[in-house]
Amino acid sequence: MLDTYECIVSKLDVREFSPEKVPAETKLKILEAGRLTGSGLNTQHWRFVLVQGPENLKKLAQDSTSGKWVQHCNFAIVVLTNSSYDFHMIDAGRVIQDMQLAAWNFGVASCIFTGMRVDNLQKDFNIPEYLHPTVVVGFGYPAKKILGRKERLPLDEIAFLEKYDNKLNHQRF
Repeated sequence: MLDTYECIVSKLDVREFSPEKVPAETKLKILEAGRLTGSGLNTQHWRFVLVQGPENLKKLAQDSTSGKWVQHCNFAIVVLTNSSYDFHMIDAGRVIQDMQLAAWNFGVASCIFTGMRVDNLQKDFNIPEYLHPTVVVGFGYPAKKILGRKERLPLDEIAFLEKYDNKLNHQRF
């Protein structure tokens, strides 16, 4: 197992998965990580649809405009939020981050997509109209070894001290 910081440092988005099945207990822990995530005003308005059957994963891919790869993952979770809350998108982001980090802790890779044919998705997965399918997360063991190298801007280019134009210099704080 990795500590949280190591999970963050090494987790990469993966769209190619091995055929190895993720154990049910790991799936439950990933869902629990989502359930235990904080939400605005503690509304806990999100709901999760676990999709794991090959036919339903294929249907999920067909309902997507940007996540065709999802049909090849081991399982996916559709995160539904109540869009009447102004903070529903932030809450969805918090949930998926916790689910993805929990998954990576067990070596389970993931990736997200938001491009979907909402009407088809709601019909195909019996989603009530008051819930918005905000994001889909596909999970599975990676098809190839992950090197954990991230292409990110250096911290001194994106973080500032006290004011935006004051470059962060870690030796000053």
